[in-house]
Amino acid sequence: MANRHLSRSIVMQTLYEWDFNNCNNSKIDRILERNLEEFGPGLEDSQFVHILIKGVLENKEKIDEIIVKTAPEWPLEQINLIDRNVLRIGIYELLLGNREEVPPKVAINEAIELAKSFGGETSGKFVNGVLGTIYRAIGEPGKEEGLPRKGKENG
Repeated sequence: MANRHLSRSIVMQTLYEWDFNNCNNSKIDRILERNLEEFGPGLEDSQFVHILIKGVLENKEKIDEIIVKTAPEWPLEQINLIDRNVLRIGIYELLLGNREEVPPKVAINEAIELAKSFGGETSGKFVNGVLGTIYRAIGEPGKEEGLPRKGKENG
């Protein structure tokens, strides 16, 4: 498992436990350190984990508002814990993270993979739908990347 993907998995598991325990910020460091020891013994650099956790927690209210606006038929408290926290990670990376390090499409794909790995049968589709809507709303940055460029012979 690639380091960043493993890091996101550890962040998701940490946020899940934190959310399950009523979002008690005083416990987040303990939860994170335990999860790093248990799930990330081969993780070379935990800096990305710490950046993600800090970013999600510092922007939780803003991120949760975006979830509520983007998925109005799903009240936040009715979205299962896995999907809710995968969305928090995905939205943080998509809107507030460093796009140089994590392009928007990577943020979306990683969130979908987390949802498929840890969530229910429809989690991947739900996360894809919410993040896809946000991506389109922000103008689809980076969409052109990876597309074949028109050469002189193609007009």
